[in-house]
Amino acid sequence: MSTPNITRWMGTGLLGLPLYGALTFWTALNPQPDPNTHLEAWSRYVTTNGYVLKHLFGSILGVILAIFGVFALGAYLATSRAGRMGLVAMVVTVLGNALLLVVLGVSTFAAPEQGQAYLAGIEEFNELPDTFADTLLALSALGYILLGFVGNILLGVAVWRSGTLPRWVGALWAAAHVLMYLGQAYASTIGAASTPPVVPLGAVLVVISGAWMAFSVLGRPSAAQEAMGAAVAQPRVR
Repeated sequence: MSTPNITRWMGTGLLGLPLYGALTFWTALNPQPDPNTHLEAWSRYVTTNGYVLKHLFGSILGVILAIFGVFALGAYLATSRAGRMGLVAMVVTVLGNALLLVVLGVSTFAAPEQGQAYLAGIEEFNELPDTFADTLLALSALGYILLGFVGNILLGVAVWRSGTLPRWVGALWAAAHVLMYLGQAYASTIGAASTPPVVPLGAVLVVISGAWMAFSVLGRPSAAQEAMGAAVAQPRVR
């Protein structure tokens, strides 16, 4: 495959990044009630069809698009001045996103059963002791937060240093994930177990920075156009 076609494919893959941001913004608009303080409201929230559909076609699909977009970004950065950092950031970020898919899968398909049990009066369901699976799920959530945060910050730095993409798009990308991951870390530890308001704000920055990167790559002239421009600019020798 020729270089222009490869660049075109990478630019198309980068479109997954703003789509991921848009879907994340959509899913964060109506956050779930905190189950620790409003268990009945949470149970009614998670037993709706809209909850499952939003998680499946919003959160999970968004993360899948993010994985494709990060692969495309890592490939594009590979030949830049920050090639090694870009590839390392790509691997770390994809690992974090893969763990996030595990957590989202549990939330999508297990939470409705838990909510249904509570609404049916089976309150003992919520009093069951933690299991080994619960511990591993918590560790997976911690892993995706740590890996996702580090990987996306490194991606932002790699874009800043690349010399092939606008520098400030890297700063926007890093800032977006500072807001999103620190917000999620707060909600997972000392805050309410619900999507914090900084997440949709970070998602907006993801849409802006992701679209900026994608259209920067898609708008580059092809090798044939560059060669033609060089030929026209070259003075004739008589």
